[in-house]
Amino acid sequence: MVESFKQTASDLVALAKELHARGWLLGTSGNLSAVVDHEPLSLAITPSGADKGRLSCEEILLIDEHAEVAAEPRQISGKPSDESPLHVAIVKAKGAGAVVHTHSTWATLLSDLDGNTGGVEIQGYEMLKGLRGVTTHAHRELIPIVDNSQDMIALSSAINKVLADNSKAHAVLIRRHGLYTWGSDLKEAKRHVEILEFLFEVIGRTRALRMSS
Repeated sequence: MVESFKQTASDLVALAKELHARGWLLGTSGNLSAVVDHEPLSLAITPSGADKGRLSCEEILLIDEHAEVAAEPRQISGKPSDESPLHVAIVKAKGAGAVVHTHSTWATLLSDLDGNTGGVEIQGYEMLKGLRGVTTHAHRELIPIVDNSQDMIALSSAINKVLADNSKAHAVLIRRHGLYTWGSDLKEAKRHVEILEFLFEVIGRTRALRMSS
């Protein structure tokens, strides 16, 4: 467990710094987690209020299925992300091995613009084939949108419901907040972030060009 946690913490820090450099985790926004053990469930997760561009392995925390900090391995004092219950909910609902939450400009804009429609629909783009299980550009991907809340239990319930209603979705948008996506491991979760952020920007720029023409 200790060695597995150390490696996972190192991988989380590396990815957090990379996503920060791309402008998707600015300020202290966003959070990342990865499963260390499925039985009983434990996740390595970024701490609350941390600058993801300056994150260290010593700051990564281990939480259990109740989003409570585990006693071992020994860690410096810290508080897990306030959104830890959302990570746990997604891992349980999707059987995911990692969850990544970003705060990019395009995801935030589209989550607001399409908030009343229920989701952002993406179809016809070759990049969709980067999503797990998608084999054709003709795929229709609906990224459901849920309203934001500071009540993490209520927000977890809303995400659980939307995932149950959209079982094939690869991500969820929280309105005026950001993107949650996941994967079987951090490598796949990172790929999903890159694919979706690219497509959000394409859709956003396309709409802007159409409006100006």
